Amino acid sequence: MSAEAQQPGEASARDRILQAACDLIAERGIGGARIAQIAKAAGVSTALVHYHFRTREVLLAETLDYAFDVAAAVRLRANADNGESAADGSAARRLADVVEQSLPTTDPGRREWQLWAELWLGAARDPSLRPIAAQMYARYRTWIATAVAEGVADGEFAPVDPGETADLAMALIDGLGLRVLLGDPSMPLERARERIGEVLARELQISAGQLPFAADGPPVRARARR
Repeated sequence: MSAEAQQPGEASARDRILQAACDLIAERGIGGARIAQIAKAAGVSTALVHYHFRTREVLLAETLDYAFDVAAAVRLRANADNGESAADGSAARRLADVVEQSLPTTDPGRREWQLWAELWLGAARDPSLRPIAAQMYARYRTWIATAVAEGVADGEFAPVDPGETADLAMALIDGLGLRVLLGDPSMPLERARERIGEVLARELQISAGQLPFAADGPPVRARARR
């Protein structure tokens, strides 16, 4: 049986390619991860890599999606172990889960952040990568905005613009999350969580305690709900 044939119970060739791409791009950068190296690490031919991913840009975009899915799956398994589900709790709880999944809190999450950092650097130098960055940020923004919109619709959050609040959340997560990833001693993970929670609580006009990781603070005067 060829190396590209799938054994019962093993990951598909496509998944093995994405796993190898995650590891190599995180380790060597976008420019240092060659198709031949990815194919070798995945145990497939370069022809099969090109079959599944027509261009380097497609492979990079799908690698980022794959890394996000792996990180999210780890988070969801942890919730399940604690008896939680995606539908549990308030809109604030669901938004907190979105923020938590966006931070480098697990090994898969840190690897996802390494891939994002490579995309930032690569796109800054190579204009051909910028549409990928824009596409990934559009998905990221929609994910957060949807969580905010649910809270607004339920009357739990102030009537903010979900897209603008998502932009604020993304700026906080990117800026503080990068410091966490780099091991900045002045911004450990717990402090980053608290700062993000404090700002979002003020934006949404809820008490900081409603976002589980936010530092306790004075209650926020709620504005009239729509």
